[in-house]
Amino acid sequence: MSGQREMKEKNPWHSPVAIIITVIGVIVIVALVIVAVLQNRPLAQKYKYGIVLDAGSSHTALYIYEWPAEKDNNTGRVEQKHSCKVIGPGISSYASAPQKAGESLKACMKEAEQWVPVKRHPETPLYLGATAGMRLLNIENSAASDKVFEAVGEALQKSPFSYQGARILSGQEEGAFGWVTVNYLDDRLSQGLETTGALDLGGASTQISFVSDQYDGSESPSNAVNFRLYGNDYELYTHSFLCYGKDQAQRLKLAHQTQSGPNAVEDPCQHPGYNTTKKYSVLYDSPCVSNRKPQGAPATFLHTGTGNVKQCQEVVKNIFNFTDCKYSQCSFNGVYQPSLQGPFGAFSAYYFVTSFLNLTDTSVPLEDVRKKLERYCATSWSQIVQEHPGVKEKYLAEYCFSGTYILTLLTEGYNFTSESYSNINFIKKIKGSDAGWTLGYMLNLTNMIPAEAPDSPPLPHAGYVSIVSICAVVIFILLLFSLRPLWARHCKKQQIV
Repeated sequence: MSGQREMKEKNPWHSPVAIIITVIGVIVIVALVIVAVLQNRPLAQKYKYGIVLDAGSSHTALYIYEWPAEKDNNTGRVEQKHSCKVIGPGISSYASAPQKAGESLKACMKEAEQWVPVKRHPETPLYLGATAGMRLLNIENSAASDKVFEAVGEALQKSPFSYQGARILSGQEEGAFGWVTVNYLDDRLSQGLETTGALDLGGASTQISFVSDQYDGSESPSNAVNFRLYGNDYELYTHSFLCYGKDQAQRLKLAHQTQSGPNAVEDPCQHPGYNTTKKYSVLYDSPCVSNRKPQGAPATFLHTGTGNVKQCQEVVKNIFNFTDCKYSQCSFNGVYQPSLQGPFGAFSAYYFVTSFLNLTDTSVPLEDVRKKLERYCATSWSQIVQEHPGVKEKYLAEYCFSGTYILTLLTEGYNFTSESYSNINFIKKIKGSDAGWTLGYMLNLTNMIPAEAPDSPPLPHAGYVSIVSICAVVIFILLLFSLRPLWARHCKKQQIV
């Protein structure tokens, strides 16, 4: 017993000083770790919001975007939270009754109030961008265009959000912002990857935007848009063709077919058995064709279908000018276009038409795509109506033409070949967000994409905590070693006693 007691007394770890030092050391380590964890723990996520109204030629859509509140102008990813399609036509259709343009937005604005937290309402920016439909109205009747914007502005100012105004986007802006959206959502900008070109097809215009090593802006500088994003410079080629959206292109085609003012038109772009009466006044009621209306034409004409894709393609080609070009190379209508480069995302009407026709798979040879479209167009109108009871006949009647127009535009217009056609990806959404110009527009206006690459933290949260903990343990061990002489002297004193 006395031996055990003697060994106990000789053990420095059982001395009061050693015990006190050990307890203090443990407390210091625990305190360091707690401070590190509390200081760097992820906080409850807070979000900010932005709202963009896309006032297109055929309809208006509202998009709500969301991003982490603490990461403005840095690394916070902006994502689409909700979208709402406004009931009724585009705002340009309300030229004769502008107040109705504002009223048409109310239902979607009410939805927005539900989706955005109330406390965020006053600080949430609200934008309205109008595209080709309003561009055409502004050309045709600028006073009517102004009244529509006035009515829309009055309606949006009554919302609880921070209304930032409504304006017409230029075709170049529409194309450029669409390109930003596609590449932002694909994380190509932040990672410095090869960019994706953007193909946008609306009702009244079509845009093509891409980066090409061949294009430095010296040839046709009006097509150049320069961006500096995440520390990288981009020389973007972009062009918008007004009147070459699918709806206005249909008008251009019919205007060509009715130049002599006939009473009837047999149309290879319509299904066999299709038969309807159309008014000349309605057909030519657009700045895209108004100056082509034949003199002395009857009030109406009978529009029938023959369903012949090859003949339809020849008719469609008539609305393009493939011969005039003062540059080294052109797309159509004398517009310069560099050689295509890289992958392309095709969205809006490109996607909706090809999806309906089941032609979104571009790995299928182009010749097989044409054959499939040929079979579809040759199908009788009565069978088409029977097979698609939930689709309005107005839209059903357009798919044969629209499909033929899209293939002609891509291959004859933009110069995609049988080989490069597979580089196109028909898309509706990217990672849950709609492809289109609206996100790029909001990112630009809110400065959410930095010009320079943001600084990244040297260590993630877990790594930081680990290193602090290890350092604390090491410091404690070194402290113990440094106190060994004190323990030794203390033990000797005990032995002498």
